[in-house]
Amino acid sequence: MSTSIAPAAPARKGKAAALGWLVSLTFNVAAPILIYNQLHDHGYSESAAILLSGLGPVLDTVIYLAWHRRIDEFAVVSLVFVGLSLVVALIGPQDPKMLLAKDSFVSGLLGVFYLASLAAPRPIMFYFGRKFATDGTPEMVSWWNGMWQYPGFRRVQRNLTIVWGTAFVLEAVLRIALVYTMPHGTVVTVNSILPYAVLGGLVYFTIAYAKRAGARGRAQAEAQARAAAAPAAA
Repeated sequence: MSTSIAPAAPARKGKAAALGWLVSLTFNVAAPILIYNQLHDHGYSESAAILLSGLGPVLDTVIYLAWHRRIDEFAVVSLVFVGLSLVVALIGPQDPKMLLAKDSFVSGLLGVFYLASLAAPRPIMFYFGRKFATDGTPEMVSWWNGMWQYPGFRRVQRNLTIVWGTAFVLEAVLRIALVYTMPHGTVVTVNSILPYAVLGGLVYFTIAYAKRAGARGRAQAEAQARAAAAPAAA
C-alpha cells in the first residue's frame, strides 16, 4: 500500500557510487570520443569509426550486468546515440551543408527518443535518475523504484524528460537553421560549443529542479506529520 509521505533515501556507499560514476563516464562518454577521434585521425572511414566507438558502451553494459545483474540504461542510450550517428553517417548525403547538419539530426532524433519514452510505463529520466542518484546497491535501487508510487516523484521524472527531449530537439533545429544562414567556419565553431552548453544547462537545471522538488516534498511531509500529531497532542 502506498503512503502519502515518501521515505528518506538509504545511506549511500560513497566509494561504490564514485566507482560506478567513474566506470560509466569512462566507457560511455570518454571512450567513444577517444576511439572515434583516434580511428578517424588514422584513416578509418567515418562509419567504421562511429561503429567501433560503440565498443565502450558495450563493454560498460557487460561490466554493469556482471556487477549488478541488470542492464545499465545509460549505456543503452549511449548505444542508441552511436546507432543513430552510424545511420546518419551511412545514409547522409555528402553536400557540405548536410555534412555540417548531420550531428544536428542525431541530437534531434535523440530528443524525439526522449519524448517518445513518455508513452512508456516510466520515462527515460527515471532510469537516468536511478543511475546517477543511487550507488547501484539493491537497497538504493529498491528505494528509487519505490518512489514511483508518489505522484510528485512521477511528475518530476516526466517533467525532466520533457525538458531534456525538447531541449535536444530545439538544439537540432537551431543548429540546422544556422547551417543554412551562417558561414561554414562559424557553424563549425558553434557545433563545437553549443552541444556542451546545452548539456551543461540541462544538468544544472536537473540538479536545481530536483533539489526544489525534494525540498517541497520534505515540507509537505513535515506539514502532514504536524497535522497528524496535532489531534494527539490536543
